[in-house]
Amino acid sequence: MRLVADAYRIADDVLFSGAAEVDRTGAIPATHWSAIAEAGLFGIAAPADAGGPDLDFAQVIEISEVMASGCLATAFTWQQHHGVVISLATTANNRLREGLFAATASGALRAGVAYAGVVPTPPRMRATRLDGGWRFDGHAPFVSGWGIVDLLQISARDADTDDVLAAILPIEQPPDAITVTPLHLGVADATRTVSLAVTGLVVPDDRIVSRVTLDDFFATQNTGVRINGTLPLGLVRRCAALLDVGGHPRAARALRDRGSTIRTALDAGLTDAATLIAARADGAQLAVDAAATLIAADGGKALLRGAHPERLAREAAFTLVAASRPQLKELLVDRFSARPGARTP
Repeated sequence: MRLVADAYRIADDVLFSGAAEVDRTGAIPATHWSAIAEAGLFGIAAPADAGGPDLDFAQVIEISEVMASGCLATAFTWQQHHGVVISLATTANNRLREGLFAATASGALRAGVAYAGVVPTPPRMRATRLDGGWRFDGHAPFVSGWGIVDLLQISARDADTDDVLAAILPIEQPPDAITVTPLHLGVADATRTVSLAVTGLVVPDDRIVSRVTLDDFFATQNTGVRINGTLPLGLVRRCAALLDVGGHPRAARALRDRGSTIRTALDAGLTDAATLIAARADGAQLAVDAAATLIAADGGKALLRGAHPERLAREAAFTLVAASRPQLKELLVDRFSARPGARTP
């Protein structure tokens, strides 16, 4: 499949070759985005009946993992885009779909998401019905891609019914109702992550892309967690490749074998949330182990700022918390604090 082959090429020749500079400068170059767009990789999640490439889910997962092996900051920002493509492809809001879908699927418009405000109870983001639209109020603590994306899909819970609404807004000129606070990350700072405070944001009905019950919203979250699981496994791919180059094929093979086991468990977890969260924790733990293996193999030079092992170790830490859930956090805390040889649930 051409899209899969192009993902491998871009991950190695464009993303990985520039990853150290992205990390140093905190900026993703325009050439990354143009290469991804030209290859058609912004539209991989678009369904065939909407004009998409008709990839199966396994191919989408492989592409996502490979892209994460190239540059974590680029891949994480790019991953947010696919949820918006799916929303536009499936929305009943024909006018919104006709106006935005083609440009979003092609990458002519880049998109981000702010949905974490609806996950906790009570929610951080509420929507109140107005005549002809909605008023959004609340807080989105971590939103990536600010200054990179053109569109933001922001989600909130209906103050009366607890249904989850999602709106797609242009953000080239943020409205006065949104206060933006930049967050400076110790790793993947190029994701341009910010915190948003929303006060009295009026969203007309023609910008609403979806409305679902809270139960239906959470029923779709397993897919998002599975895609997020490609981040640590992408880092494992890169660490194993560098170990091969450095003359440590046995260690590389062992890491790949562990990754294959976790990948199988993640796939099984699509229908079992507990299995999925455990496998996602396994993936994050393996990313940390893989980076540590690479540092041990490379020795003192691995600690030089900007060296691939040093950066990958920080990126492995990123996968411990990126798009996390309370259950995942608790599981990782238990695992990393357990005495050697002890088993955790």
